[in-house]
Amino acid sequence: MQKLFIKNMVCPRCISTVEGLLDKLKVPFTKVSLGEIEIEKELSDKKRAELSEGLKQQGFELIDKRMTVLTEKIKKSVMLYLDQLAGAKRMNLSAFITSELNYEYTYLSNLFSSIEGRTIEQYYILQRLEKVKELIVYDQLSLTGIADLLGYSSVHHLSSQFKKVTGLTPGHFKKIGLSKRKSIDSL
Repeated sequence: MQKLFIKNMVCPRCISTVEGLLDKLKVPFTKVSLGEIEIEKELSDKKRAELSEGLKQQGFELIDKRMTVLTEKIKKSVMLYLDQLAGAKRMNLSAFITSELNYEYTYLSNLFSSIEGRTIEQYYILQRLEKVKELIVYDQLSLTGIADLLGYSSVHHLSSQFKKVTGLTPGHFKKIGLSKRKSIDSL
């Protein structure tokens, strides 16, 4: 079995897209998860090139460098952290990433910044605000409920961070809806 690492996989739809591509290319795999594919046997150079090209056409990228792979694992950990925020126990982001990847946070933070050109915290804020936008558009929770679900200390904190990053208040964003929303994989 061999693991391949894929850049820009951020949601369940991405997993389905990659599984469809693997089926189309007749690449036998055992598992596809965010940022990773487990294939049954090593790919030939030709099949690897076909897979790489197919992934590029879908907005993904096959990763070969160890540092880039680790950066994608950091992104995956941020997404897992966001998904687990609603749980009862809240661990801080740096502790969570450290426990997920078994590296010192300072090393991971410096690596991420040098490759991505922004800090892990900046990336996290952008991802969290995309979740806020999604929840606002779904219109199932109040702003207070969204703030609580995503670990904001208050509605005021959520609103000020939202306005600082997007230039809009959450209420104004709700009025204009999806027209200002970015695709989560373009962040």
